[in-house]
Amino acid sequence: MKQLVCISRTPETTANIALNGDGTDIQTDGLNYILNPYDEWYALVRALELKEAQGGTVTVINVGGAENDIVIRKALAIGADDAIRVDAQPSSAMAVAKMIADATKDGAYDIVYCGKESIDYNGSMTASMLAEYLGLPFVSYASHMDVSGNTATIKRDIEGGTETVEVPTPFVLSAAKGLAEQRIPNMRGIMMAKRKPINVVSPGEAKNNAVVSMYELPKGKGDIKMIDPDNMEELVRLLKEEAKVL
Repeated sequence: MKQLVCISRTPETTANIALNGDGTDIQTDGLNYILNPYDEWYALVRALELKEAQGGTVTVINVGGAENDIVIRKALAIGADDAIRVDAQPSSAMAVAKMIADATKDGAYDIVYCGKESIDYNGSMTASMLAEYLGLPFVSYASHMDVSGNTATIKRDIEGGTETVEVPTPFVLSAAKGLAEQRIPNMRGIMMAKRKPINVVSPGEAKNNAVVSMYELPKGKGDIKMIDPDNMEELVRLLKEEAKVL
């Protein structure tokens, strides 16, 4: 089985995010970056589990500059066989999907994985757009998957429950919590990752039909008001007039 896992680099979850002067981008100076958890913990690990059970290879692909090599090496340390880096700065979900499709359309991958979202933008768009560019079926928010022969049985999260679907390979899948369990790279994996290849390729043409014009930080939290537990009328008044939740 030949598998491809799309990975991205995101600010770590505890990062203090600030915007530049005109609000068109975040301040990147001093930010620490990590391998996007949905890509790492669920998509990549499930691909490795299938490789261990059924054989084959696992390739990871990333769109970004040389600064992304550190997270690519982590994916290789966890167990991926090789990597592709499209040498371009990601500018939109559509552009990223198009560049990944161009770089891998001749790869004949049986399963293409994405995390369900990146923890910086939370857009959940790249996987479905990638499936469209590749002309493949798409299953979103997968929380469990079994593969028998050329057919995958997948449980996916839906509103109020789960749905079970069957899909023939090849297909694109977005990975949600539950699909696999996080793996920590060991010393042997870290050492081997240094020798595994990262194939750097030039990007194809990719249009940005939706471009971010401005970011805004959420408003800061207000002061806490303490209400006497016996004064329910005041609590109701504040909920109605100030919080406006009643």
